[in-house]
Amino acid sequence: MPFIPHTQEDIDSMLAAIGAAGIDQLFEEIPAALKTGSLERVPAGMNEMDIARLMTERAESDGRYLNFLGAGAYEHHIPAAVWQIATRGEFYSAYTPYQAEASQGTLQTLYEFQSMIASLTGLDVANASLYDGASALGEAILMAVRVKGDKAPRRVLLPRTLHPHYRATVKTMVEAQNIEIIEVGFERASGRTEITALDAHQNIAAVVVPQPNFFGVLEDVDALTAWAHDRAALVIAVVNPLSLALLKPPGRWGTEKGAAGADISVGEGQPLGVPLSNGGPYFGFMCCKKELVRQMPGRVVGATTDAEGKRGFVLTLQAREQHIRRSKATSNICTNQGLAVTAATIYMAMLGAAGMRAAALRSHENLQALLQRVSAIDGVKRVFSGPAFHEAVLNLPAADATLARLRADRILGGLNLQPYYPELGEAILVCATETKNEHDIERYAHCLNDALHGVEETEGHPT
Repeated sequence: MPFIPHTQEDIDSMLAAIGAAGIDQLFEEIPAALKTGSLERVPAGMNEMDIARLMTERAESDGRYLNFLGAGAYEHHIPAAVWQIATRGEFYSAYTPYQAEASQGTLQTLYEFQSMIASLTGLDVANASLYDGASALGEAILMAVRVKGDKAPRRVLLPRTLHPHYRATVKTMVEAQNIEIIEVGFERASGRTEITALDAHQNIAAVVVPQPNFFGVLEDVDALTAWAHDRAALVIAVVNPLSLALLKPPGRWGTEKGAAGADISVGEGQPLGVPLSNGGPYFGFMCCKKELVRQMPGRVVGATTDAEGKRGFVLTLQAREQHIRRSKATSNICTNQGLAVTAATIYMAMLGAAGMRAAALRSHENLQALLQRVSAIDGVKRVFSGPAFHEAVLNLPAADATLARLRADRILGGLNLQPYYPELGEAILVCATETKNEHDIERYAHCLNDALHGVEETEGHPT
């Protein structure tokens, strides 16, 4: 917080009022062996002016980078009004409705958020939010297995085209639940999930379908959804919410092939008005078909009328152990990341359908312009042929060294995929959002060309 109002006199007065000799006495129940003792490496305190100067200097030393890095967290334009409104006192300090008597304003905000997310995904109902996209997927898999019942198979197909961090999070969350996660490979030419490889797996509870996938490639969601439903498996969609301003919503996947759409949809809400902010906090979202809502974790806010016929908002479902379900709770979700959700609600309301479509379309156009420009550089080529949104994979010499040289030019040039997909060789994942312009793309291409030339010289003539 920017201002701590308690003087030493205030502290002494409060201690005297409760009969405590000092602050240490408030923590005397903690065993001495668990206490750290003095913090010798922590410097002495500073006054407000000095600490403000220190933090400004450190922020300036970080500098500003031209960002072409995505991989699950994206730099989008956030209108100033979004956080100006979200940080008003009535939102900033009252955004998590732990109890049923939460304010009507807070409940209405969550109701509006749920309505917008459900509309984006084309599904019937949304919950009030989850920690992030990765844990939302873990919760969705647990939910799908509960829906299928105790006698159904506890096996889930997980494409390798899904974000590596999502896959790692899922395994952490479900491995102790006796759920088998089976990874499915991808076509090396298109970058899509290899649908024919699915046929080797039978008796499964659910299939996870990312759209777009981690490579930015658009999956054949209709075919994957139809394949799963033909085998009585649920479909869990993992989507970028901004992309849904352009792409078919999960609730309509496979309808032309006789399937009834995805059953559950989850994703990371960060693109909806939440800044990158060194990795968080972000929030996840989850939607599902109406018939599955009893197995959905978290809270569902609903609209009703009171005894006087006035419209009001209530916590309709609260499937948490902190409320009434105890051991029968669907999850131990302890917060709904409500402040970020408030910002996302304001963001979606401000941009509207047309504004979100414009942001998504501009992002797509910028990616195409970037790919066209860098593909003309000797040694750079696009890895996958499938249609893409937001980001794409490039092959180039010495990916790690090239990215380091770009960082020296204050450009975040992409993500090195070698640790995650070694079979792709020297490859990076690049991203372009609506925040980029022609000058940015030209600068990236120019510096990339120089970086590759520098890498080749260094490797050919070691110093």
